[in-house]
Amino acid sequence: MTERWLRAPGCSTALQALIEDLAESLRRSVTLVDPSVRRFCSSRHFDDADPVRVHSLLHGEACGEVARHVLDRGVARWSKPGYLDGRDDLGLLPRYCVPLRERGHFFGLLTVIAPEGRLTPEETGAIARATPAVVGRLYADRLAAEEERTGHRELLLSLLGPDAATRAESRQRLLDDALLPDAPHAVVGVVQVKRSQLPAGQVTTALHRALEGLGRTRSVSAAFTVSSHRAVLLQLADRPLTQDALREQSARLLDALGSRLGASADPVIGIGAHQTGLTGARTSYEQALVAVRAARRMPGLGGIGSWDDLGEFAVLLQLPDHALNESLLPRPLRTLLESSNGPRLEATLRCFLDHAGSMPRTAEALRVHRTSLYYRLRQIQEITGLDLNNGADRTTLHLGLRIRELLLSVGPFDPATGHRHAQAA
Repeated sequence: MTERWLRAPGCSTALQALIEDLAESLRRSVTLVDPSVRRFCSSRHFDDADPVRVHSLLHGEACGEVARHVLDRGVARWSKPGYLDGRDDLGLLPRYCVPLRERGHFFGLLTVIAPEGRLTPEETGAIARATPAVVGRLYADRLAAEEERTGHRELLLSLLGPDAATRAESRQRLLDDALLPDAPHAVVGVVQVKRSQLPAGQVTTALHRALEGLGRTRSVSAAFTVSSHRAVLLQLADRPLTQDALREQSARLLDALGSRLGASADPVIGIGAHQTGLTGARTSYEQALVAVRAARRMPGLGGIGSWDDLGEFAVLLQLPDHALNESLLPRPLRTLLESSNGPRLEATLRCFLDHAGSMPRTAEALRVHRTSLYYRLRQIQEITGLDLNNGADRTTLHLGLRIRELLLSVGPFDPATGHRHAQAA
């Protein structure tokens, strides 16, 4: 089997040599996987390969069910080596797993296939002696990659930052160093993962892998940066990326993160609008921040918020959390909600305004006779004291209903924690 299949991008020749030497001494297949159980490098076979290893070599990672099985065993929290049970239904043979850590960093696992479910003391001793060199090489390679990545990350963050002069300088450096081309259309996405008990290394690795897995075309260039629980993706294209394409891409990202991190990560994505090249990337980034806030606070969006689809919510969601409270509701609307027929009249008003005041369409949508609709609208006017034929009064009520919709989705603000608690579904 050629080295092209054994080494994943980022695995150095020196690290590959260490893995091959260990495997040769054991006469067993050895693999390094990262914190999300994605293959990093592998030794050649020793007639002990199972379907999981073959799949990993062909696709670069274990299938989602296998990854979840491994992670559910808590291997990321192991303080010492141990055995991972096999699963016949997954085609997984037992493995001896060594957690690889150095200076607070969790790099992943060194795994050795053990079909019998155990290794001899001589074999575990050989693995223990080889592990420090493997960890040291991983750490050195990580530092080298991080140094290069940090430079790129700082340039990208500066390009999206608030200072115009710094943005212009970063744009020029990106172009001069050929790190990114300019293009007519730029769109920024923000990916956010909930803070949880998952190890930080597992989260950042999952974000990296998910973004690296995005499809590339000749007409689209991309760059991204990852922090502890968030990633920013900049895409540059010769032609505008369609909303359908961006949503499909976002759905793939959510699926990839869900399979690597589980449901507790609850990832969401915000998509900014298209802007003009690198110069306009900052504006798209600011819009993406609002859109990801919408995705987190409005369950109806399915985890994907797009600035272009937010409408008036794009304005409302730029208010700080503590300001988004019931005091924003216009008094006439609060009076209507508190009336005896409040829920029915609210639904009627919402439908009437959403249909631009069209009596036929409103009556059809509500499935009521127009006489009943006229009666309800008169009630609304009497209770609120507003005129539904007046444009300003309609705007007041419609905006109030949008604020109420947002408040119901994000839940009440808790001043003790500084957060809102989503309403139960």
